[in-house]
Amino acid sequence: MPTTLHPHRPEAPPQQRTAGRARWLTSRRGAPAVILLALVLAGLANAFFGSAEPPARGAGYPASAESAVVAQQLETFPGSDRAPAILVATKDGEQLSASDTSALEDLARQVAPGSQRPSPVTLSDDGEAAVTTVSVATTGDGDETVERIDALRADIAEHTPDGMTVQVTGGPAFAADITSSFDGANFTLLAVTIAVVAVLLLLTYRSPVLWLVPLAVVGLADRVAGWLTAAVGEASGLPFDAGIVSVLVFGAGTNYALLLISRYREELHQHENHRTAMAVAWRATVPAILASNATVVLALGTLLLATVPGTRGLGLASATGLVVALLAVVLVLPAALALLGRRVFWPFIPRPGRALSHEGIWATVARRVVARPGAHLVGGLALLAVLASGLAGASVGLSQADSFRTASQSADGLVTVGEHFPAGMTAPFAVTTDAAHAPETISALESVDGVTSVRPAGENGAGLARISVTGEPSPGTPASLDLAEDLRSAAHGVDGADALVGAGSAELLDARAAADTDLEIIVPLVLLVSLVVLGLLLRAVMGPLVLLALNVSSALAALGLGAWLDEHLLGHPALDVQVPLIAFLFLVALGIDYTIFLMHRARAEAAEHGTREGVSRAVAHTGGVITSAGVVLAAVFAALGVLPLVVLGQLGLIVGIGVLLDTLVVRTIVVPAAAALLGDRFWWPSRPSRVASRT
Repeated sequence: MPTTLHPHRPEAPPQQRTAGRARWLTSRRGAPAVILLALVLAGLANAFFGSAEPPARGAGYPASAESAVVAQQLETFPGSDRAPAILVATKDGEQLSASDTSALEDLARQVAPGSQRPSPVTLSDDGEAAVTTVSVATTGDGDETVERIDALRADIAEHTPDGMTVQVTGGPAFAADITSSFDGANFTLLAVTIAVVAVLLLLTYRSPVLWLVPLAVVGLADRVAGWLTAAVGEASGLPFDAGIVSVLVFGAGTNYALLLISRYREELHQHENHRTAMAVAWRATVPAILASNATVVLALGTLLLATVPGTRGLGLASATGLVVALLAVVLVLPAALALLGRRVFWPFIPRPGRALSHEGIWATVARRVVARPGAHLVGGLALLAVLASGLAGASVGLSQADSFRTASQSADGLVTVGEHFPAGMTAPFAVTTDAAHAPETISALESVDGVTSVRPAGENGAGLARISVTGEPSPGTPASLDLAEDLRSAAHGVDGADALVGAGSAELLDARAAADTDLEIIVPLVLLVSLVVLGLLLRAVMGPLVLLALNVSSALAALGLGAWLDEHLLGHPALDVQVPLIAFLFLVALGIDYTIFLMHRARAEAAEHGTREGVSRAVAHTGGVITSAGVVLAAVFAALGVLPLVVLGQLGLIVGIGVLLDTLVVRTIVVPAAAALLGDRFWWPSRPSRVASRT
């Protein structure tokens, strides 16, 4: 039926009709109202949640783990509010004399807090080192532990005899050094992240003004997200790493902004009114941004099913932060750009009539890929397979001594002890058993290979005895994990003793078991979430299955290359137990982002030009912005390397590599090749021709 036109009102162009819902957001009244509302809400978030403090970093194993049960039982013993700090003395490779060991004993008595008595001094077999322990209170928060260890070290430095070196290591010292290493680290991470984003935005837009707008909006989102996630952590009792959340907010928020601004610039070449251009760009990009955000948020939501509290906390906090980033970019950024107008792009101001050329490097690459899709697909998959082979030799389980990126006295002291004594003495196992069966339990533990000493460590007065076990292997090494399993087998075999083994490497054993369990639960759920979102966005079955398989291949390649580089280039002996799961989740969820950005445009183009040409055009149109987004996100994750813990540097390295692989190889070559090879079957059971024009 023909459309009847109003004689005095010409029909609005289709793009303007499509952008109708976004008009208020970009209008003269709506834009300032949105910005004012955003500032008010940010102020309220600061007022209500600015003082919230999330829980401190917790254990890497669940409350049901054997180590956790032992830790709870140990709290019922006298002196449970104190822990031994180890003092190890050396003289630059020289033998220690009797007067040296006597001086160490006097020093330990002098620095021992309160009425606590140090342990007897033990001389190493080679005579080059001696150790003793002093008891340190463990009550209070991390800052109080830092103060106690700092005071102890200062006291030791003041009274140590000339020529002797005394290092403080052990549990309390490690805890203090971890806390101290983060002093100012989050500020450094934020400063580096902002600098990286600012430089890359400036290079991308080549404008002295435009880059400030998305940076200010995403920066505001990061501040609000920081307050909200702290409140969520405080309310839920789940710990998380604020640095990772900040990186996600900046990285994802900047990616969304790049996509929106790129389309806005494109539409400014078509429309005289910049508000109309922004409304059209908003309508065209918001579905892809929403799908991208939903994928990552839902994937992070699956972490709530993890067994490790810190993993659950990271999922909850990260999802909260990404929702804030989404709202900022989808609502506040368009309003800000609508207020500033097209002159914000100065000196390269887009004008109607000046066609925006897409005949650059990405158009050339796209034409070559779709011309020979089979060869490019095989070549791309072969490259990913080679990179993924790095997983074959990767080790998982970082020891305590290797957990610091920077030097620390506790880690150096641990190395010194391991050079002259059984390395396990720095982290002995704690065994709890029925007091009546303690002799049998001790006998069983002494029979285990690799044990150097077994000694009773008191009773709690309620029928429970504690036994301290020292092993030969260094804590956290594969040999120490094997010893932990053997000790548990021996302890559990004592009838009626109800003996449990915790502390030392038993905690890492439980952490690895929890990480393996979480990997088995979370990975299938993440893949299912990604598949559902892709299916809903593309209204297809075949394409999402292919895209997900390619994305998983890319994630495995990044894990393999990252693990290889971390070991052979950076010198770390293993990946932290949490890295494979968190890295895989980020790689799949964030990698799907670029696939969504590309294929959302490809389906729209395919409706007019067919699948092969549509994919080629989509790569040409989105190549620049997706590459910029990928470089920004990879650089932002690389900024995690400024933090002191190796685990965060490993996560930043692997995710950064994966994002670059997705951007430069998977999205540019592998995905277009697969889509071109399948043709219209890629969209089965629907057809792209059923889509109403370009979105």
